[in-house]
Amino acid sequence: MTATEMFTDFLDNLKIDNADQISLRYGEITSILNKKFRDSYSNTANSLQVGSYGRWTAIKGVSDLDMLYIMPNSKWDSYKNGKQSQLLTDTKDAIKVRYPTTDVRVDRLVVTATYANFHVEVQPVFEQDDGSFKYPDTYCGGSWKITKPREEIQAIKEFVDQKNKNLRRLCKMARAWKNKHGVAMSGLLIDTLAHNFLKSTSDYDNKGFLYYDWMSRDFFQYLKDQPEQDHYKALGSGQNVKVKKKFQKKAEKAYELCLNAIDAGDSDAANDKWKKVYGRPFPAKAKQVEESVSKSSGAWRNTEEFIEDKFPIDIRYDLTLDCEVSQKGFREHLISVMLIKKIPLLTNKKLLFMVTSCDVPKPYSIYWKVLNKGEEAERRDCIRGQIISDEGFERRDESTNFRGRHVVDCYAVKNSIVVAKDRIYVPIQ
Repeated sequence: MTATEMFTDFLDNLKIDNADQISLRYGEITSILNKKFRDSYSNTANSLQVGSYGRWTAIKGVSDLDMLYIMPNSKWDSYKNGKQSQLLTDTKDAIKVRYPTTDVRVDRLVVTATYANFHVEVQPVFEQDDGSFKYPDTYCGGSWKITKPREEIQAIKEFVDQKNKNLRRLCKMARAWKNKHGVAMSGLLIDTLAHNFLKSTSDYDNKGFLYYDWMSRDFFQYLKDQPEQDHYKALGSGQNVKVKKKFQKKAEKAYELCLNAIDAGDSDAANDKWKKVYGRPFPAKAKQVEESVSKSSGAWRNTEEFIEDKFPIDIRYDLTLDCEVSQKGFREHLISVMLIKKIPLLTNKKLLFMVTSCDVPKPYSIYWKVLNKGEEAERRDCIRGQIISDEGFERRDESTNFRGRHVVDCYAVKNSIVVAKDRIYVPIQ
């Protein structure tokens, strides 16, 4: 496949497939709040879709949807003096009447309604003369703060037009990378960094899909070379966007993977190499004869499962794994130390995989995937790769039985969505 074919199919695979359902929920919530605060039944007036979905940079599996409900100015006197919490409570109660069995709750800044595949964060706001909005913050007794989503949406639109539609596409590709590698970055930070990258170069002002391999490479080079800082100024609005976790190291790895993929050109190997950058949404290579023969011969069963088939993925938090290596009851090393020091991992060792940090708000569930790779795994018909629920201890016992490059994945699932993940490679010699 050519680069044009690969990246065209890739972007097609990232398209949101439940837009009708999302629009229905937006409309229902808008109608509910119009009835509550205006005695109107309109399902479109006085609301604004914001966040990644509103900027048209979201991808398939998006779970965090944002909307503003624009309050009538006549209600300002009812809430302006320390009634931020009351405004959110009134908003929640109105939604709860329509969805009595749905989890609807007040968070610090928003009302969250959690549905099967996504949740909608509703923020009641008062529009200001300059087009910005005042929103309630209930922290420390309450205050009013300013948000400027229209400026962010407009900045995306204008820059899309200037850069041959490449900005939104790059934002979507970056989200696929984030979900593949467990990078805890907000959608607004991704969009801001993609905007800043394209603003820094004219190389892709008139380029299309044929050059998306180079654009990927240059974007990750831009990310890895970014100085460490705790926030960026958002595109359009100039408001602070927090950096939750350093991303430079994972961007450097992606840059190296891009170099390998580019070297593969249009060969069958290129698809697999780009999948290492962007994950399962990247199109598979053409089916090869040897793969077909191997599977039809029954020599080994491909038992691998994929988390994407069980839950949507929308990485928003950070999870870190490590593994304790021991033999005959005595601890030897952490596998992270062994990999850095290039200490060989031999057979007949005990492995204890454990979640060492996780900033996902409780409650959440942990799932594991242990995948064996290589000729020995196929010869033994021991590929494994099933998705297994944790037993409640955020740990998993394994052992080094045979040689190969094995992989252990860990997923944190909240509200039926994968929101954090990490992976450890286990090279057994």
